[in-house]
Amino acid sequence: LQLVESGGGLVQPGGSLILSCAVSGFNLDYYITGWFRQAPGKERAGVACISNSGSSTNYADSVKGRFTISRDNAKNTVYLQMNTLKPEDTAVYYCAAEGPLLLFRLCMLPGKYSNWGQGTQVTVSS
Repeated sequence: LQLVESGGGLVQPGGSLILSCAVSGFNLDYYITGWFRQAPGKERAGVACISNSGSSTNYADSVKGRFTISRDNAKNTVYLQMNTLKPEDTAVYYCAAEGPLLLFRLCMLPGKYSNWGQGTQVTVSS
């Protein structure tokens, strides 16, 4: 099982980025997926998660209205569109996937996932 994030980088406040998470080794159709982030000195926290069908999503309050999670099961890829970025969004962003035994209402909890990518750095600074 492999998850590979891409799309991170340096962006000015108010800018946008799209993160991608390419999944290989398993069929994403059966997995709940999530995006998480970890800033220096802080614990890893849920940003957004999406059901295996894509019909349900959940967001952290701090990103609601600015970030959008989506998935393309045909491409085995999950995306995180990030708009109106703020300096406090600076962190390493990780994608994660977990099988159907994960209850969707728990999908924002990093401890519920066993499959992780290596992370991609997002820095928001002028």
